[in-house]
Amino acid sequence: MDHNGTPLKIPFVSIPVTVTLRKLKMLSHLPEFSSEEDNGGGCDGGSGRGRWVGGTRETESFCLRVMLGILRESKKEQVIAIVGAGISGLLACKYCLSKGFDPIVFESESSIGGVWTKTIGSTTLQTPKPLYQFSDYPWPDTVTELFPDQQTVLEYIESYANHFDLVRHIQFNNKVLSLSYQDNGEYSSISGERNLWGEAFSSKGKWNVTVEDTRSLSTQVYKVDFVIVCLGRFSQVPNIPEFPPNKGPQALEGEVIHSMDYSKMDSAAAANFVKGKHVAIVGFQKSGMDIAMECSTVNGVEHPCSVVIRTLHWNVPDYFPWGFPMAKLYLNRFSELTVHKPGEGLLLYLMATIFSPLRWAFSKFVESHIRHKLKLSKHGMVPEHSFLNELSACLISTVPEGFYDRVEEGSIKLIKKAENFGFSKEGIVLDGQSEPIKSDLVILATGFKGIEKLKHIFESPKYQEFIAGSDDFAVPLYRECIHPRIPQLAIIGFSESVANLFTSEIRCRWLTELLDGKFELPSIKMMEKDIAEWDKYKKRYSKKYYRRSCIGALHIWHNDQLCKDMGWNPKRKRGFWAEWFEPYGPLDYSV
Repeated sequence: MDHNGTPLKIPFVSIPVTVTLRKLKMLSHLPEFSSEEDNGGGCDGGSGRGRWVGGTRETESFCLRVMLGILRESKKEQVIAIVGAGISGLLACKYCLSKGFDPIVFESESSIGGVWTKTIGSTTLQTPKPLYQFSDYPWPDTVTELFPDQQTVLEYIESYANHFDLVRHIQFNNKVLSLSYQDNGEYSSISGERNLWGEAFSSKGKWNVTVEDTRSLSTQVYKVDFVIVCLGRFSQVPNIPEFPPNKGPQALEGEVIHSMDYSKMDSAAAANFVKGKHVAIVGFQKSGMDIAMECSTVNGVEHPCSVVIRTLHWNVPDYFPWGFPMAKLYLNRFSELTVHKPGEGLLLYLMATIFSPLRWAFSKFVESHIRHKLKLSKHGMVPEHSFLNELSACLISTVPEGFYDRVEEGSIKLIKKAENFGFSKEGIVLDGQSEPIKSDLVILATGFKGIEKLKHIFESPKYQEFIAGSDDFAVPLYRECIHPRIPQLAIIGFSESVANLFTSEIRCRWLTELLDGKFELPSIKMMEKDIAEWDKYKKRYSKKYYRRSCIGALHIWHNDQLCKDMGWNPKRKRGFWAEWFEPYGPLDYSV
């Protein structure tokens, strides 16, 4: 205001970098700026200014942070970059803000929600709603379904982001191309047991985050103190099976797409795309079953949809085997006593051994319900492995309502145990069969190469090797968040559990307590020992699926470790009975 009290209109000013940035650093946590010249120009909705290096603009701040009247004070100086604005990215942003940081979130798409923005419209939650919610932002009473559909889930996520004012921290249409760690040489030759960690931040190095604006195709490099990678497993890099020469998709006269491409279509476009075609789907997990249901709805028995099943699964019709809540079999402390745990002592080892018959009985109890309700024996769909193996590998999918009714009527045909296949001019050719499955359209519901996506975001071959260099390990992360040999970086949302949303939330809370200096990490040797213990558990109970980085049936044990690190009481319920026999869920960890 002027001396008369009249509000002043302050126009945007293009502030010379050399004059202002060092002064602004006293008020904000702007990172150090490498340019010593004023490049001119203005704001383009999130672009910064700096020097051009080899066709790339190197910038270390946002124009919004140097606009007069908008600059605000932050309690923390360190700059944190978050890659992705899916559920994990939003949670990381929210909890960083709660600790006084001002994170930068890079999202390659134009909206939040991650995988939920590219999900088939008919898809519903696989996890019951009480297990899939934010601890401090429960589902509204207006959502009464136990398994809300895709649009309802997306609206819930958007409501959460708006409630906690997260969207303004997100740079949309900004794709992170690569991460490169730059240090003073101390970390460049890691050997022995040199400790990179302890505290989260270090003055010895920073990350260069190369970002592409997907609209203008310009690239910028941001220098930050810590990176939180929230890419997830199920997007972007499709898993396409390998085929013998001349037997790949190019041999088919029709069209071959991945389920990822189908999911990008709206309902009307998808229906028109499959109408009147002989559709074959390869894969029998959630996306494969959902697409088969949509195809059978459009084409009926006139053009039945063929589902090629390479591996049989214990897909569940509901979560109440014989009317008993499955959560009371697998989501309470007592159930975890039946499982050998990473880092368990002698007493817990003996108890898991003694209770092993119960572990077997729980699994057989659930299997009998699935076999009976879905008539698996009639359809020749009984898996050879146990339900516990599936649960431990986070492979449990919910069968769409009416799926086996469609099988009975003939609008869906199940083609079982075809691990290897190829293509001919007419359709899919299975190993051992001469006649092809007639196909105008083949949809590969064969999953994603999540590890490849995560691996290749790193420029350093050394870090790529750390992420995916061994066939003997899943992605080796301490507390499923931290690679012991990659400094100042965390990975959230890559490792799975029976309730992925809340698992990401408690890991974000753990991580931000680390960032806030509430505890320190142990040595590389101790972290790698803990990772090896968890890997042993995964191999024991997940069998051939163990590389899926899943904590499976030990989500309470995992949460207990995080709680102890943070100084929380891991026992979250009142009373002996509730603590040991009632299911644990997100609301038990609300603070």
